[in-house]
Amino acid sequence: MISVIIPHFNQPELLDRCLASLMPQADGAEVIVVDNGSSLLPEPVVARYPGVRLLHEPAKGPGPARSLGARMAGGDFLAFIDADCVADGGWLAAIARAFSDPEAQVLGGEVLILHTDPDRPTAYEAYESEFGFRNDFYVMREHYSATANMAVRRAVMARVGDFAGIEIAEDKDWGQRAHALGIVIRWVPDMIVRHPARATFAELARKWDRLAGHAFAMQGQTRAGRLRWAVKAALMGFSAPAALPRILGSRRIGGGLGARLGAFAVLARIRLYRAKLMLRLLLQGGAGEKASRWRDQG
Repeated sequence: MISVIIPHFNQPELLDRCLASLMPQADGAEVIVVDNGSSLLPEPVVARYPGVRLLHEPAKGPGPARSLGARMAGGDFLAFIDADCVADGGWLAAIARAFSDPEAQVLGGEVLILHTDPDRPTAYEAYESEFGFRNDFYVMREHYSATANMAVRRAVMARVGDFAGIEIAEDKDWGQRAHALGIVIRWVPDMIVRHPARATFAELARKWDRLAGHAFAMQGQTRAGRLRWAVKAALMGFSAPAALPRILGSRRIGGGLGARLGAFAVLARIRLYRAKLMLRLLLQGGAGEKASRWRDQG
């Protein structure tokens, strides 16, 4: 049996959409929602879907919520999806097919951007279609899967251990701990979920506040690490033009030339923001605060 685990924090409408995408394909599966301190519990949403369990994890962060769901799940296979994601119709079937191979231990699937109008993507949707989630790269090159779309055998989860808390990138940390144990994460391209794009620059900035805080907390503790960080920060602000051929040739961006130019404009702005943020972290510190407070910023 597959147990689907969904961490939730203050997203009842999106959770409703996520559950609606899962239930037609969930025959024989277990679905668990783990609330992580929402101002209003999503009980009315969960009640609309018979058989879905609602648990509560007070420790902040999706990592502890996923870990509780994994401990309480009854399935031999654990599938993770985020509350704001939509599962494609064959998501659970793709997971079951991949795990029919007894050598499969951990699976990472495709994360695509959910468009309001696929023929007319906004600049942010176009940007995130190419740069938001590259789970193929994460799985095959960096040895982890985004937990918005990951599945694992229960025995492997027990061997690697719980996800970390809000202070670090818990998906990357878990995947690299698994890799250090010799566990292979397999790329499954037909295991597809769709994630909404950030709608504003402020939302993108919060994402990079979190990611930069996590990265600096890991890399900025030595003199050599800080030197590499400074060089990367200096190059970051001037790096956008080099990505223009990638944007123009991307198969992941729909729409016409206007959408691609919009994606480039967002990329240029966010890379300037990232350069300033990286320099500020280098000069002022505060990585732990940025890494742990991102959820409370909206």
